[in-house]
Amino acid sequence: MRTTWDIFCNVVDNYGDIGIAWRLARGLAREHGLDVQLWVDDLHAFQRIWPAISPDATEQTCEGVRVCAWRIPFAATGPAQVVIDAFGCSLPETYLAAMSVQSPPPVWINLEYLSAEPWVAEHHGLPSPHPRLPLTRYFFFPGYTPDTGGLLAEADLAERRAAFVHSGLPAFWRELGLEAPQAGELRISLFAYENPALPDLLEAWATDTRPVTCLVPEGRVIPQLAAWLSVPGLQAGEVHRRGALRLHILPFLDQDTYDHLLWACNFNFVRGEDSCVRAQWAARPMVWQAYPQDDHAHWDKTGALLAHYTEGLEPEAAHAVSGMWRHWNGMTEADSMAVCWAAWRGQQAAIEVHARAWCERLGRAGRLADKLVDFAENKLKSRVFSNP
Repeated sequence: MRTTWDIFCNVVDNYGDIGIAWRLARGLAREHGLDVQLWVDDLHAFQRIWPAISPDATEQTCEGVRVCAWRIPFAATGPAQVVIDAFGCSLPETYLAAMSVQSPPPVWINLEYLSAEPWVAEHHGLPSPHPRLPLTRYFFFPGYTPDTGGLLAEADLAERRAAFVHSGLPAFWRELGLEAPQAGELRISLFAYENPALPDLLEAWATDTRPVTCLVPEGRVIPQLAAWLSVPGLQAGEVHRRGALRLHILPFLDQDTYDHLLWACNFNFVRGEDSCVRAQWAARPMVWQAYPQDDHAHWDKTGALLAHYTEGLEPEAAHAVSGMWRHWNGMTEADSMAVCWAAWRGQQAAIEVHARAWCERLGRAGRLADKLVDFAENKLKSRVFSNP
């Protein structure tokens, strides 16, 4: 009998939570043959990243996963053997009560956000007893080292990326309405939160000595781009030029198409967690924008990942990468964006080599789905033996 898994996900406005939960659910079902239910509270948002989803269905099967509408009041249902609350979302009280009387109780895992900070390994896998019910929740931290929960990636990701880069690029550019890149042209994807550093970055691109094409999927940064261009608004399909820079506005992209964009571009600006991980697996240079927090807690997260990411780079290249990341995240005013961009351009070749090497090194941490399955299976075995 296949092990049953329930994954609960609250969708937030930036799509990262549902993006990660959906990739995980698909991987567990497809690669591990598990019986997976994904409970989602906003199917309309889910549909934006995966158009096959029907936003009005109470239950549907997609990619081997049963997708269930998480509604209030929550419909009574028997708990799965393994229960994941993604990113600390609160499980329905009726579901918790049912978990508490199930024998043996489910393996309950809180899948946490990814961080490169050193404390992650110390807290990974720790138990947390429920204050009222006979249940224990385990904290599962994705991370960049073998003593963490690893990183989310499909088993065939590298092979699919290589095949796309080898033979899929011409068709992809045509689908986006673009010609093949010119000699010396830099193609950049921009997926960002609002950012005060953006106008200076656009100016640096516009004054570059070589052509720069920036591809921007519809999202939160569009009003800033419109203001910089002095236009009332921007729509998918529009193209604007200023100096060396061409801006192409793309429609909101589903997960697979966004992966292809990351693989196709020379340089990717990404935000949050899901696109950050996908950009690293793309083996292309990248700049990450952490989700801004009022107390600047995101600076610690940025610095921790930057320390990992620049390991092994020559000092000048490491300085160029760090300057772009830190300026983009508001961490320093030591250098202007123009200076940061010139430094990055000067080290571009070395940074590109490093991005490919970094992608290879990521595998050392292990794959998140594999580690989750191993963790849950070990807990299930121990509970069966203790509950004969």
